[in-house]
Amino acid sequence: MYARLSGTGSYLPGNPVSNNELAARGIDTNDEWIVSRTGIRSRHLAHVGTTSSELGLIAAQKALEMAGVTAADLDLIIVATSTPDFIFPSTACLIQGKLGNKGAAAFDVQAVCAGFTYALGIAEKFICSGSHKKALVIGAEVFSRILDWNDRGTCVLFGDGAGAVVLEASDKPGILATAMHADGSQNGILNVPGQICGGQVTGDPFLRMDGQAVFKFAVRVLADVAEEVCKAAETQTSDVDWLIPHQANIRIIEATGKKLGIDRDKVIVTVDRHGNTSAASVPLALDEAVRDGRIQRGQKVLLEGVGGGFTWGAALLEF
Repeated sequence: MYARLSGTGSYLPGNPVSNNELAARGIDTNDEWIVSRTGIRSRHLAHVGTTSSELGLIAAQKALEMAGVTAADLDLIIVATSTPDFIFPSTACLIQGKLGNKGAAAFDVQAVCAGFTYALGIAEKFICSGSHKKALVIGAEVFSRILDWNDRGTCVLFGDGAGAVVLEASDKPGILATAMHADGSQNGILNVPGQICGGQVTGDPFLRMDGQAVFKFAVRVLADVAEEVCKAAETQTSDVDWLIPHQANIRIIEATGKKLGIDRDKVIVTVDRHGNTSAASVPLALDEAVRDGRIQRGQKVLLEGVGGGFTWGAALLEF
């Protein structure tokens, strides 16, 4: 029994916000500074009050439509998010309710920017066990609500969005291998060190990052985990048709591709148009490449993500 992708979907809220527009809002930055360091030219920022479940719902509906699957057919819903609507219930349950599904298992996964690869790996194992047949996996984030807009080193990097895929049980190869890892000793280099206690915010409620430390760690583990899943699937990295890395920074993306020996024209890049959308970035890029025809049935696609925790994961699939 295999788990095979049958549909993809994505959604970006509102109009793109350019680097120059951020500078016009009073942020001490400019287009040249951002592009040269990150490759990001614009991002999408949700309106105040917009939630991750609202973004995830639209992406999910598009994925279900492509797959030809109804919400009632689903028996598993997993949402990867670091910006849930509520402490509880889960964002997955909220999306389930909006879809009109009743009875499917529904829960969230919190692995930050590696969240989608984690959720995909978990769903694949549910399906391959034979216990579930149709799964909806979503990455949805409203990162704009946890950004310190006075910190130009972080606020210019992130955006909001959602991406989704439908997985179905199949007797044909689909997801060939997955891997998930974490190193909690590195929790300090990327985090939001705050919480709600007694109705008050305690600690720091904004995203904080040691950019250089994240870069070094990310490039190393992304290369390692890509090689791990390829080895598990008895595939060479040179046989990969498309690499879709976490869309965080063009320098990380290029360094990872180079380390793996994968040609630049085989790497899907969307970070320039939506910035780092955390758990949504990989399914956003996947959906774009599927819908514009670059990714074709039968091709091998390598997905990978890395995020705070520190967490990292990958999935090799035959589309």
